[in-house]
Amino acid sequence: MGKQKLVLIGNGMAGLRCIENILKEDNTLYDITIFGSEPHVNYSRIMLSSVLQGDTTFNDITINDRNWYDDNHIHLHTGITVTNINQDKKIIETDNGTITPFDKLIIATGSNPFMLPLPGNDKEGVVSFRTIEDCNKMIDTAKNYKKAIVIGGGLLGLEAARGLLNLGMAVEVVHNSEYLMNKQLDETAARMLQSELELQGMNFLLEKQSEEIIGDTRVEGIRFNDGTVAAADLIVMAVGVQPNIQLAQKAGIETNRGILVDDFLATRSEDIYAVGECAEHNEMVYGLVKPLYEQGAVLARHLCAKHNQPYTGSVLSTQLKISGVDVFSVGQFYTDDQTKAIHFHDEVASTYKKVFFRGNKAVGSVMFGDTKEGPRLLDIIVKQKFVADQEKIALLTPLDPSESYVATMPKSEFVCTCNAVSKGTIIENVQQHTLTTVDEVRQCTKASSSCGGCKPIVSELLAYINSEYFNEAVEDKSFCSCTKLTEDEIVTEIQTNNLASVTEVIETLDWETNDGCAICIPAIEYYLEMIYPEYEQNQETIYINEKMNAKLRKDGTYTVVPQLYGGTAQTSQLKTIAKVAEKYNITTLPLTSAQRIHLEGIKKEDLSSVWVDLNMRLHSAAANTVQSIKTSSGDHLCECDKLPGYQIAHELERRMEFLKTPYHLRIGASACKHNGAGSTTKDVGIIKMDRGWEIYIGGSSGRNSRLGELLAVAESQNEAVNIILGFVQYYRESANYLERTWQWIERVSLVHLREVLFDEELQYYLIDRLEKSVKQRKRLLLNN
Repeated sequence: MGKQKLVLIGNGMAGLRCIENILKEDNTLYDITIFGSEPHVNYSRIMLSSVLQGDTTFNDITINDRNWYDDNHIHLHTGITVTNINQDKKIIETDNGTITPFDKLIIATGSNPFMLPLPGNDKEGVVSFRTIEDCNKMIDTAKNYKKAIVIGGGLLGLEAARGLLNLGMAVEVVHNSEYLMNKQLDETAARMLQSELELQGMNFLLEKQSEEIIGDTRVEGIRFNDGTVAAADLIVMAVGVQPNIQLAQKAGIETNRGILVDDFLATRSEDIYAVGECAEHNEMVYGLVKPLYEQGAVLARHLCAKHNQPYTGSVLSTQLKISGVDVFSVGQFYTDDQTKAIHFHDEVASTYKKVFFRGNKAVGSVMFGDTKEGPRLLDIIVKQKFVADQEKIALLTPLDPSESYVATMPKSEFVCTCNAVSKGTIIENVQQHTLTTVDEVRQCTKASSSCGGCKPIVSELLAYINSEYFNEAVEDKSFCSCTKLTEDEIVTEIQTNNLASVTEVIETLDWETNDGCAICIPAIEYYLEMIYPEYEQNQETIYINEKMNAKLRKDGTYTVVPQLYGGTAQTSQLKTIAKVAEKYNITTLPLTSAQRIHLEGIKKEDLSSVWVDLNMRLHSAAANTVQSIKTSSGDHLCECDKLPGYQIAHELERRMEFLKTPYHLRIGASACKHNGAGSTTKDVGIIKMDRGWEIYIGGSSGRNSRLGELLAVAESQNEAVNIILGFVQYYRESANYLERTWQWIERVSLVHLREVLFDEELQYYLIDRLEKSVKQRKRLLLNN
């Protein structure tokens, strides 16, 4: 099957994060095309205030440059607007006449800035604050004009005001509420923020309703509904945004306030998805970075048919530094009949903290000036942790450094959720590269490079790492002593760089040894075979062909195992085996639990003759393959018909012969409910029942014995075989090397496996890849 055509409409942060995740999950599935109406590559829109304030340049806020698109074979069209989506023909049309087909379509058109419908809003000097072009207009205006008004006392408006102050303009902020940031702060915190910003030079006009923008061709000021007038040479509207859903509406895709999506970001139209500020999930439209990135991760895994928890919504939190002042808010920050609060206010230090409780659960918080406890409170609120009455006041007091939030949080937990940067990753980079500032951590790990809300916790973590209380060793996750890369990183690099041999992997990824080791070489070989079904790997010396292979024993002799499908032997086979045993003085023939006869103790000089005299297909001696399938043929306590068990075992063994697996795979086939093959304690077990074939997975009869879980009940043998083949191939493609089936199932979940294996198209795809691998494997063996 060739690559499917994936088209993304929108080159913004949410859509591109989804594409990044798709490439990490599986970069072989899609041929990707992206359309962006802005003439730029992907950049961080929330960092525009830093550009306006003069702290950074456009290059600094660029997330993915042109080289990234080229390296990932993405067809990028900038400065082009998609004008129509034809659902029936599955094509999109653009304003330059381009027609592009799609198999899957992601709409990530974001939001449009809301422009107040005031008389005169089309005059020169009236701008929004949404794009890099808006920033450039304000910067150019500040060179010739001196008075600016910002309409909107929210976060965006205050950031714009700070930037205009830096550009030398006098700034007034107009807000229709009685206090600033009324959607993120309570009145006390807002009044404290206003005082700080007034000291910096901002002036505020609160509880003002704009009525008209005055001036001739260029703006000269604003008239309010109370009759007062404020002069201005520049008016910046920062009063919010509206989901950009016009394209979806025109195409007949169902919308409300945003484009309606389900828990996997699918719209009501087949093969069309929406993510980001244009999407509406459970009556919520999100405008913060963290929820949009969470949506992108869920959609990416869904499109790659990987284990996926549905998107259930996000807990909104804000942790920001506004003009040098730290503020934090999360959840509900007002009291009612069921909600009570505790607070701390230090007017001298200008700090304020308030936590809201409903019973013994924290439901919200507001902080000003000192926000170090913000991450800990966010964790308590999101996880709905129980907080006893005597512990509530402690949430407002600084902890001993050894008990602080950063000290107690697991190393695997994300400090920067926007960019999935964990505490352990930051610790590792700080120690390896001697990082000392938040800026250095950002450049090295991307932590705080998106919304910037995690800067306080990154700063606190840096202080903790350099304190006497720090004693956390970073676990070495490298795959083996030959490399510092993790197993996941190795697989990603193979796919990203199209590495096609062990030598290329070792040379390209800077292995510390030229020849690798017994740990990494088999793993690299395995992953290359999974990524490239036609890959011809180096054969172990025990393989010559399917009638000539053996396993070397510690004493220097060899073992040969005749292939007896389903644990049954024909009379002629037994006679041949007996004659060979007598001829080469093999006095004992072990009968294993796998229902195989082993010819052991064969001398090296006799090995070729034994193969010739047997002239039989031999069972693979390799460890990590599908092992011989155990049947209930030897169960003398049961008189049930054993033939169905033999038949299904025989078919499965033939169709998976010599197939490599992450770990050796044991399968049991029981012909009746008496379960003579112990099918419920095998990696895969099948039991013939009145209602059909029960299929169990993830069992183990080894040191850590465990019962398998019921995957499905198949009505026919053919259906059972197809489910098992699909299961084995999916295990091969998504499990880590040497990962047991039960460990893999715990990681990906039984629900997800059912979603994959019960999808006829996916099942066909998996079986097709399995059969190609089997054919390739046999071809290699026969050609040796």
